[in-house]
Formats: sequence, C-alpha cells, structure tokens
Amino acid sequence: MSEQHTYRVIVRGAWDGLTEEARARLLAEAAEHGLTSMRFTEEGTLSYQPSPLKHFSMRFVVVSDAADGEEMAGALAEERAEATLRTLGCGFTGLKSTVTDLDTMKINRKPASRR
Repeated sequence: MSEQHTYRVIVRGAWDGLTEEARARLLAEAAEHGLTSMRFTEEGTLSYQPSPLKHFSMRFVVVSDAADGEEMAGALAEERAEATLRTLGCGFTGLKSTVTDLDTMKINRKPASRR
C-alpha cells in the first residue's frame, strides 16, 4: 500500500463569461464567501470579493499517494474546482493552484525560553 500525504491546495482563477443570473447569485451570496469562509475542506470552499467581481479562490484538502506528489494534488483540486464551478453555472478561466504538503512541512517551534 502506498503512503498517503495530505495536501492543502489553493486554486485561484478569474470569473469569465458570467451570465446575468450567475452574476446576480454571486453578488447576493457574497457575504457567505468572504474572508471568514476560507477553510480547507475536501469539497472545497469558495471565496471572492463582490467588488469588483473578478477573481476567486477555492481551498481544498486533497489526500493522495505521496509518490504522485504535489503536481497531482494540484490537478485533483483543479478538477474539483472545475466541477463545482460548472455545477454553480459560473464561467471561469486561468485556474492555478498552490500546493502545500502537510506531511513534509517543517514547523519552526520557538524554544520554551522565548515564548
């Protein structure tokens, strides 16, 4: 059995070709997708600013084979983002992901004397 790693992935993109209906819905729901909604989840959380309604980000937790690496985790998150945005009926472009491998991340702890 392959070793599994947990990745936090931020997928960023821009809205593109939004219908008036999609634009109106995004503006109406903007308060639910602000800074306080930013969490890393398996299904992803969407966040954006309503003015200007231009860019968005989605945060995902992806668990996959360590051998597949960060590139695969980013690709999986981008696929999830595309599926979610299509389900919402929102056009988008320029998806790019930033991946952090939580299993290899170094945590710098301050010595007890410096706390």
